Amino acid sequence: MKDRLTASDIRKMEEEIHYRTVELRPELLEHVKVARAQGDLSENFEYKAAKQEKNRNESRIRYLEKMIKTAVVIDDSSAEDEVGINNTVTVEFLDDHSTADYKIVTTVRANSLKGLISIESPLGKALMRHRVGDQVTVHVDASTSYDVKITAIDNSTDDENDEIRKY
Repeated sequence: MKDRLTASDIRKMEEEIHYRTVELRPELLEHVKVARAQGDLSENFEYKAAKQEKNRNESRIRYLEKMIKTAVVIDDSSAEDEVGINNTVTVEFLDDHSTADYKIVTTVRANSLKGLISIESPLGKALMRHRVGDQVTVHVDASTSYDVKITAIDNSTDDENDEIRKY
């Protein structure tokens, strides 16, 4: 399945690729060169660590390039009164009447520990395009579901400070 990304996601990935290729890659190559000059490579921890870091950087570059190449670019706009990407939504869980705030984001920005919920997650899918006052059933799997009520939508947030997930 292709990842659905916004133009902003693509721009952030391109910026990271630029940083990693133009600034970080030469620095990491220099670390490898300096460590290699320290002698016996079989017992040279600095050399192994420098190579690992260089390889992680190259792997990240390939990962980001592949994500950009295979992505489906989606529109992140939504109506003023409906849930869309980058909106923070307050929901009430109807089983226990507790509430929580979630920001709806693309998969590459999702981080449930920070309240960033993917548009591909069961909750994200269920909330999209609904309005304040709507009661929505979230289908976790074929046998598990729960109901939430949308109590507020804040569409004044953006994605500038949301980080692209590392892997």
